[in-house]
Amino acid sequence: MAVNVTVQGECDPRFSRVRDAFIENFAKYDEVGAATSVTVDGRCVVDLWAGHADQAKARPWNRDTIVNVWSTTKGLCAMCAHRLADQGKLDLDAPVAKYWPEFAQSGKGAIPVSALLNHRAGMAAIRTPLKHDELFNWEKVTTELARQEPWWIPGTRHGYHAITFGWLVGEVVRRVSGKSLGTYFRDEIAKPLGADAHIGIGPEFDARVAEIIYAPAPKPGERNIFAEMAKDPASVSYAALFNPPTMFAQETTNSRAWRGAEIPGANGHANARALARIYGALARGGEVDGIKVFGPREIERCFTEQSKGPDAVLPLTTRFSLGYMLSQPGTMMGPNPHAFGHPGAGGSLGFADPDAKVGFGYVMNQMGTEPLLDQRPAALIDAIYASL
Repeated sequence: MAVNVTVQGECDPRFSRVRDAFIENFAKYDEVGAATSVTVDGRCVVDLWAGHADQAKARPWNRDTIVNVWSTTKGLCAMCAHRLADQGKLDLDAPVAKYWPEFAQSGKGAIPVSALLNHRAGMAAIRTPLKHDELFNWEKVTTELARQEPWWIPGTRHGYHAITFGWLVGEVVRRVSGKSLGTYFRDEIAKPLGADAHIGIGPEFDARVAEIIYAPAPKPGERNIFAEMAKDPASVSYAALFNPPTMFAQETTNSRAWRGAEIPGANGHANARALARIYGALARGGEVDGIKVFGPREIERCFTEQSKGPDAVLPLTTRFSLGYMLSQPGTMMGPNPHAFGHPGAGGSLGFADPDAKVGFGYVMNQMGTEPLLDQRPAALIDAIYASL
């Protein structure tokens, strides 16, 4: 159906296909509010936004609108670990317990830091039932993770650490740097790059945060992986998403408590421009405009496969490097082999393509149902590479 949408921002004429695809997403996929941005060799060639920041369509999506990007946050979190490794402050092959001694409990003394990043640690969920407010308590969740046994023998398989990824990697970053993950990310990456991306935001941000709108229930016959994961309350799959049971309630993820906490696996807030700027630096060797995030050794670790195949948590196949999701059939971040990044639940995506020197960001408030790569960023990606 035709949709009358006013697109704002800038687009290099060479990338007019991206603008066309962005407009078409509103008509074809019921987009409410969204933004997309592309950099090529550090230069911004696309920076577009349109639609509304709320379900009632009373607030316009503005240039400075930011939104919860869900698991796209994991890529930002992983950058912090890679930056410390690049500086020689963190050895990714060393045991986690070297930096976080309490983590050695329950037979976890030999688990390397790398296993936290490539989803092989077996720590994909918290075993102890959590109360709603404990979701926002860093000390509580990290204490429980340090105390518990892995769900599988570490290193023998991989399974998506949907929320625990951020607490696990974040606690290592905190122990090494002396700063919380959100503070470290702000001081070392976002602020130097001028990127409007945050992990934990104060109430002063609320006026420009878009409201998350949950996807409608799947139609009869459509696959619902969340229902599949919820079948067995004793499983790691269930605990990964439903401990506490309110974790993914719409009222939780639009709340001040959610926005204010640091949940680096899921609650980053950003705009597309920020994601493209950050990943654009990584796409050109880790540096842009004289600002270095980290160097070529870490870039290679970001695109080198570490885990591939059936996932022990998600009822899907997945493919990971150290901290990043990699392309696989049906989830292609462009045609080039070294692309890496991270999607977020409902559709958001940030990625770097070092071969084409492309940085990409897409954010939205209307969530979709695709578990990995949503059709909306996929259409934008196709348009980018058709324009290069």
